Amino acid sequence: MKGNEMETERLILDRLREEDKRDYFENISHDRKVLETFICRYAETMEEFDFSSYPQREDIFAVRLKETGRLIGIILYFDEKDGACEIGYGIGSRYWNRGYVTEAARRFIRYCFEERGLKRVYASFFTGNEASRRVMEKCGMKFSRFSERELEYSGQMRDLTYYCIERDN
Repeated sequence: MKGNEMETERLILDRLREEDKRDYFENISHDRKVLETFICRYAETMEEFDFSSYPQREDIFAVRLKETGRLIGIILYFDEKDGACEIGYGIGSRYWNRGYVTEAARRFIRYCFEERGLKRVYASFFTGNEASRRVMEKCGMKFSRFSERELEYSGQMRDLTYYCIERDN
């Protein structure tokens, strides 16, 4: 990893930049399909989309296509404590079903273990989101727990299913 940049075969994961605002808006905050499964506030227009704090955050990484350098999604870590963290990811719906999320998540988990020195990485998904479950399983994560009605999102209480992986795996 050079600086804050990670590479995979087809992707670059690096820090968000001011010029990512439009791509972030189009692929995350304005993509209703993404927002069914990824927690983020919907923005109807670029003018109402407040991107100003994102480039300063060290916990969010852009997921970019190597061939274009354009942001197609994001991956982040949060709740880091006791040698563990949770990760989350969102990718524009036009890029679904191409293996990009699995590719990014595998590399990001390695970053959490090797660069951050963590021992365990968690991820959760809204129960029923089979695509996210498959990503976690392809990354070597195993079922950890089910949490009924844990989170209110989009006006409804949502169940979460958690998966995890430990560094030794």
